[in-house]
This record gives sequence, C-alpha cells and structure tokens, in this order.
Amino acid sequence: MGSASRKVGESSCKPFVSPDAFPPVHSLATLLLPWQFSPLVLVAFLVAAILFWRGLRRRRQAGLKTGVGRTLSFYVGLVLCYGVMHTYFDYLSQYMFWVHRLQHLVLHHLGPFLIILSVPHEVMGWGVPAVLRDRVLLPLWRWWPVRLLYRVVQNPIVAPLLFVGLIYFWLTPSVHFDAMLSHTLYQVMNWSMLIDGLLFWWLVLDPRPPRKRGTLGYPTRILMLWAIMLPQIAIGAKIALSKSELFDVYSVCGRAWPISPLVDQQTGGLLTWIPAAMMSVVAILVVIRLWMRQGSGAVSASVPTERIEGERHFSGETS
Repeated sequence: MGSASRKVGESSCKPFVSPDAFPPVHSLATLLLPWQFSPLVLVAFLVAAILFWRGLRRRRQAGLKTGVGRTLSFYVGLVLCYGVMHTYFDYLSQYMFWVHRLQHLVLHHLGPFLIILSVPHEVMGWGVPAVLRDRVLLPLWRWWPVRLLYRVVQNPIVAPLLFVGLIYFWLTPSVHFDAMLSHTLYQVMNWSMLIDGLLFWWLVLDPRPPRKRGTLGYPTRILMLWAIMLPQIAIGAKIALSKSELFDVYSVCGRAWPISPLVDQQTGGLLTWIPAAMMSVVAILVVIRLWMRQGSGAVSASVPTERIEGERHFSGETS
C-alpha cells in the first residue's frame, strides 16, 4: 500500500455508484449511457459505423457483394469496443481490476480482431466522400512523416514489441495507479490499446497475398503471434499467482463488488493469461487458412477483383 499511502491525498476517486441506486425505470439507460461523456469516442465510433454502412450501400449499387459475415464481424467488434469504452461497463472497469482486464481484452484483442476480419478498408473506402478522400485523407497518407511512422510501427519486430510492451507498461503498478486516477491518462491508455490492436491485427490478418504491397509472409505472421503469446502468459500468470496485492488503486477507490483484493486480482490475471493467449491461437488458425487458400489459388481466383476495385476506389482511381 506504499503508493496508495503516498497518493491517496491526491486521489480523484469518487464514491462508487451502483445502478441499484437508481429507479428501475432508468436502469437500462444507466447501463447503456456513458458515465463520463466523451465527444471523441462518440464521434469516432459513429463516423466508423456510418462510413461502413455507406460503403455497403455504394458497393451494392456498383454490383459488388459484401458477405453478411463480414458485416456482422465489423459491427459486433465496433459495438463491443464502444460498449467497454462508453457505457456503465467503463465505469465498472475503474472500480474492479478484473473488469478493467476484460475491458482491455476487448479493446486490444477481441474487438479489433473482429473489425479487421471484416477487411473494413474495402468497404469504408467506398463510404468516404470523394472530397474528404482527395483533399484530406490521401494527402495525409502520402505525407512522408505519416508513411514513415506507419512503416516503423508495422515493422514485424516492432509491432509485437509494441503490442506486448503496452500491456506491460499499463500494468506497471505505479503507472496503472496514475492512469486510473487521471481522466486524461485513462483515456490515453484505452485509446492506445484500441489503436495498437487495430494496427497489429491488420498486420497479421491482412488477406492480401504476401509480398504484395508490403504484406508479410505467413510464417512471419505465425512467429509474431507466438511472440506475443508467451509474454502475455507470463504477466498473466504473475498477476494471477501473486500472493500480495499489486494494484492497490482499487482498494483506495473502493471496489464495485465485495470481493477480496486477491480474488479480484487473480481473476484479472487469468483474463490476461488465458483468453489473451487463446486469441493468438485463433489468429494462427486464421493465418493458416489464408495460407492454404493462397496456396490453392482460391484467393487469386475469387478475392482480388473485388478487393482491387475497393482499393482503387479508396485511392481515387475510380469515380
């Protein structure tokens, strides 16, 4: 409790408010509405949903099909990420360590994984207004600092280090304490996990054949997935098996439910350990499937025509 005793005077904790304290007629709204409204979160998710929907409609008008599975994958991933960032769930994550770890499991793993499985750039590229695409997005993408930064963070060595490094950084007890007490730092933490998750899963799940526009080979992708699995198992096991309380901020602020600090911590550690590692296994299976399809010629026979049209549209080569 050393860090807690030093910082409790600076704590911005507020008393936990259970939805039971509200009249039943308001219970559903209490669960679904944000406790700390964020215009950035609302606008970002709303824009993504609208662009995908608009892209679906325009592709249909152009005679291009988009599978129901891809649409469901995108919107389920989007709703999951929004739900853990901008509803009562987000409030709970600030008062229970295991809920926080579930939040980051969605933001860094499951949500981005589902979004990327839908290959969203194909559809959203059709949904972006031509003026925005030509005057803002494409010039920004072609700006050399942006391209350089993208190449660095998407390097097959840097990307796994960044993916695992963010988990370790935000789970450093002193950093975690500060992040949970600072609204700004808390938002930075959550956004960093979401953005990094989208970048990493795009790198390993990119459906385009290897060596095409800089995509990675399938063995490299599998090695990257193994590389992120073992450190997550290690830190999850360390947290779950620890005999002492590592994250005392939840004792300072109070917990949402009356469970012991160690049970809360052990549950959070297991969520960091097992489901996160299993996501790598699932991703490896997806990569193997892409590899087999590419080897059998299925990708070149069925995907590129539609995919190339979508990429051309996004790059402004079609009207």
